Amino acid sequence: MQTHTALDIRPLEGCGALVQGLDVRAASDTEIDELRQAVFDRGVVFLEDQQLTPEDQIAFARRLAPIVVNRYFPKTERYPEIAKVEKGEAQITNIGGGWHTDHSYDQAPAMGSVLLAIETPPSGGDTLFADMYAAYEALSDGLKATLAGLRAHHASAHVFGEGGGYAMSDRPELSGHKDVPEAIHPVVIVHPGSGKKALYVNPAFTTGIVGWTREESRALLGYLYEHAVKPQFVRRFAWRPGSMAVWDNRCTWHNAMNDYHGHRRLMHRITLDGVPLGC
Repeated sequence: MQTHTALDIRPLEGCGALVQGLDVRAASDTEIDELRQAVFDRGVVFLEDQQLTPEDQIAFARRLAPIVVNRYFPKTERYPEIAKVEKGEAQITNIGGGWHTDHSYDQAPAMGSVLLAIETPPSGGDTLFADMYAAYEALSDGLKATLAGLRAHHASAHVFGEGGGYAMSDRPELSGHKDVPEAIHPVVIVHPGSGKKALYVNPAFTTGIVGWTREESRALLGYLYEHAVKPQFVRRFAWRPGSMAVWDNRCTWHNAMNDYHGHRRLMHRITLDGVPLGC
């Protein structure tokens, strides 16, 4: 019988929470459940000093949710479950730069990610996270009423497909894919794990509002994008080897800062499976 030990979960300003004193390799079932719920409620949970082997990271991720093998990112040599989010010393373009949420172009978007820092630059390479619960709650009642019932189109070809965004950079290996799904999701979702409403559009993969013209969509989405990254909704996380973040794609955005040219940064990412989103 496992002993219940409440996690030390400390909410952070802007977005997320910090969990202290937990070695995820030895976490009890109760602690895993509490950690998962903290991710649902806070959007992202940060943990430090996690000295994990690839097998450890995979085992931990599987306790949170089923794993999805990423279709676009390079895999580690022995572990297809782990994608390498890597930028070398001579490369200019990073992976994940710009505000986005992963896999919104899938019919059942990924629940979240487990990202572990393996090698970090002397400075820079932080990740910004934005809280889409708080961004939604801060909207006026009138705009909330306008958004209710709206649906948005999400696509991946313009980023990862032939001639996509990465093809125009020094990271062409991330483009040219033929598997480029599209999906339609509510603009405002009810999160299946927290029951709270969240904005569910993002600058990288949302291409328009269903039934609206391009100009109309651009005006509304542009306003929402600017609103969603106001300082009061954003948390900046500085990585060091052994740092780990577990985030929920359904209620956060993230943005990997590309400010460490000339240095290597290597992260191991595991994607967690999700479910279709309802409004």
